[in-house]
Amino acid sequence: MSKNPDIINKLKKRNAQSALKEAEERRKNNKNKKAVKEIDGRDGPEPTRYDDWEKNGIISDF
Repeated sequence: MSKNPDIINKLKKRNAQSALKEAEERRKNNKNKKAVKEIDGRDGPEPTRYDDWEKNGIISDF
């Protein structure tokens, strides 16, 4: 790998642009897809998002 900062920055920029393009394509492909409903899932907000690991005295540690 080159130690030239100009080449490194050019490669980073190219890789970033490629990643953004791939992400945009995934968004377009997933836009009309409907998420699968969870069966027997927990009620209420997502515990991993809201740090609520306890429900009715039961701790879940998935």
